Amino acid sequence: MAKRETQQQTQKRILILCVDRDGDLEVKAKIKTPLLGRTANLDGAVSLALKDPEEPDANAMFEAVRLYDRLNDEKQPEEVFEVATISGTDLGGVSADRKLVAELNNLLETFNANEVILVSDGYSDEAILPLVESRVPVSSVRRIVIKHSESIEETAAVFTKYVRLLVDNPRYARMALGLPGILVLIFGILWGINFFIEGAIFWYGIAILIVVGGFLLLKGFGVDRATKDVYKWLRDYQPPPLPIQISNYTVIAGILCVAVSVYLGIANVNNSAAPFPSDFVGWLGATPKIATFFILGVEDLLIVGICIVLTGRSLRLYFERDSRLLRNVALIVSVAWSRFVLDGTAKVIYSYYTGQSTVIGLEDQIFSNFLFTIIVGILIGVASVLLIYIINRSTKGFFKRNEEEKLEDL
Repeated sequence: MAKRETQQQTQKRILILCVDRDGDLEVKAKIKTPLLGRTANLDGAVSLALKDPEEPDANAMFEAVRLYDRLNDEKQPEEVFEVATISGTDLGGVSADRKLVAELNNLLETFNANEVILVSDGYSDEAILPLVESRVPVSSVRRIVIKHSESIEETAAVFTKYVRLLVDNPRYARMALGLPGILVLIFGILWGINFFIEGAIFWYGIAILIVVGGFLLLKGFGVDRATKDVYKWLRDYQPPPLPIQISNYTVIAGILCVAVSVYLGIANVNNSAAPFPSDFVGWLGATPKIATFFILGVEDLLIVGICIVLTGRSLRLYFERDSRLLRNVALIVSVAWSRFVLDGTAKVIYSYYTGQSTVIGLEDQIFSNFLFTIIVGILIGVASVLLIYIINRSTKGFFKRNEEEKLEDL
């Protein structure tokens, strides 16, 4: 081992590094980077070229392999060459640089290079140069520039390619097409609203602005692609199992009931507690009255909504043979009884607020009813716990399959 390390120290280990900062290799060719070795890089370049023959990164990879072959033929006895490719992400910026650095560190652990020959396809990829130099010296930079014919046909083809890239790439289309589309569309609408003048030319101009603006807006923000994706999702949509559907629908219904109950509580306060005071001290004094009418307005539908949600969950647990079903049923009973607790609370608050508690016998009656509902609620909770224990022991076989599935998952 020591002999091998000494030999590596005396060797001049040179890494020919190709950089794909925008991540075309992984996005287009679906090839995981980093790539180390002539075979892996050559296969990756071929795959990328087959996916996109006009991709500059494929040419850079071919150049890296070509440079590796040439230097390998001309190498000195103490020189060892290797070729590799790293890639960033299509997001660019910090995320791309961090991915490049991570892959470079991974390469240097496998091939401990003394120097690097950097191969890139443009100025954007050379932004990695300081990051590479901070870890290993860079002895040379080879920048690949794709040659194009100066004929009009070639120029038109290249121009068409970049126009298509501008339209189809969401990263550039939002700014280059989406924003101008919004401006043109708004200009056309405002022109038609604020300067109403009869005449065919006028309406033709408005129609052009609206149509062109609408096209730029839809194309720039990818509304056509999003609509197509939504259509595919609706076409291929597979509904969840029936228990999950029941649970989801009851959750929606329960939330709607709770929302309506809050509205009814506020409406009851507005109808019964008005007029409201204008100062802070007055609000403090009116708080018991407001709380009373809010509770009276919200209590029924609020309890119904919560019970609907819990009932849907209980049905799902029943179909799944989950032992939590019993606890859920006990919770439904407790929540249902809490309606009487809320009603008693509201009556106690109102009696003390209006001064009716001073009436002989009335205070005792209201407070006794409130204590009775609380005691009955406690007894219901205790009875539910005992009932859950008894039913769980007597129906252990019903929940057996669920417990076995949980053990299998573990």
